[in-house]
Amino acid sequence: MKNTVLVIMGFILVLCSCKEEKKELLTGDWWAKMMVSENEELPFTFKLSKMEDGSYQMEIHNAEEVVVVDEITVVQDSIILKMPVFEGYIAGTFSEDKITGSFIKESLNRVVPFSAVHGTKERFSIDNPSTYNVSGIWETYFEVDTDDEYPAKGIFIQEDNVVKGTFRTKTGDYRFLEGVMDGDSLKLSAFDGAHVFLFTAKVTDSTLSGKFYSGNHSLEMFKARRNEAFELPDANTLTFLRDGYESFDFSFPDETGKIVSLSDERFAEKPVLIQIMGTWCPNCLDETKFYVDYLKKNPDTDLAFVALAFEYAKTEESAWRGIQRLKDRIEVPYPILLAQYGTSNKQRANEKLPMLNHVLSYPTTIYIDRDKDVRKIHTGFNGPATGEKHENFKKEFNQTVEEMLEMEMD
Repeated sequence: MKNTVLVIMGFILVLCSCKEEKKELLTGDWWAKMMVSENEELPFTFKLSKMEDGSYQMEIHNAEEVVVVDEITVVQDSIILKMPVFEGYIAGTFSEDKITGSFIKESLNRVVPFSAVHGTKERFSIDNPSTYNVSGIWETYFEVDTDDEYPAKGIFIQEDNVVKGTFRTKTGDYRFLEGVMDGDSLKLSAFDGAHVFLFTAKVTDSTLSGKFYSGNHSLEMFKARRNEAFELPDANTLTFLRDGYESFDFSFPDETGKIVSLSDERFAEKPVLIQIMGTWCPNCLDETKFYVDYLKKNPDTDLAFVALAFEYAKTEESAWRGIQRLKDRIEVPYPILLAQYGTSNKQRANEKLPMLNHVLSYPTTIYIDRDKDVRKIHTGFNGPATGEKHENFKKEFNQTVEEMLEMEMD
């Protein structure tokens, strides 16, 4: 990481000192890849546009998802593409039809090689007709045959060779995945500005056997079998109050340094939703957007929201910058408190919230009624990529909130 920091510092010096005319990038379709191992590349596509003010805008495509990147700095032949909300950025050099550099997350000391070429190109190349159709439900286990094994639900739709879908886990989903069946090989990828996900698998008519690459820092083996009846545990049963605790509370600072607690006057006689989250977490971003949308549609609601942020940013100052960036970008109207910085470790998080049996997932939402009793704790978030499950969550959310709002004080 030391060499990377030197490169970044050099790049910043170039940005500060250079006054020469900008070089131009070709607009339109681009094909990009990230090297997640020596032999495996994660491909994705994006569209580059030039705005009226001369700046560039990038649209990253993952199946039905479009991620807009509008903070792009170009000086001479150097470029920085800062991801929306998230800390990560792409830094490199370019010619009109090629970009070469790295995707960097400084707080985690992670650097993934990146390159892109101009032109329309399929996400994955296809050398052979599809041998199998993977449409349907797959009972899946990651970290298979280890002490860390965990279940997931694969949900896929295949048309000809093209495959779209996701894996749901107990803590959320693995984003909008897009890929192909090439003979008997399944290939799926997603880059959403935070996650760098590649899944590869050998397929039979009833099994998958594969590898899951998360950037170039993590590799998990997985196995799956067709099972249309498979379902994950109920998200409302996974997190609960430990024996000996009858209520939930918190005390963490806001951006001014003031300590905020559930017992504060602002929450008195109101139902409250407490969101355990992190600004680095795409599932948390999806959930936050849902809450912001709810509040825009219900500006007079008596329901109060508060978020507890567990940040891996190395310093308190950088953690607050990330929180403010999130609030500004998606117009979050409710307080986001800094519960922890320097790590997003869930065991450390649980030490801050000892009344919970565990902090299993970012996000987790705790529903508190007017009497300050815990009505429900929902673990994870089924985002838009999960389709029907996401729609079911919205219906359940609205029903629970309506019941809490109608409830009178004891």
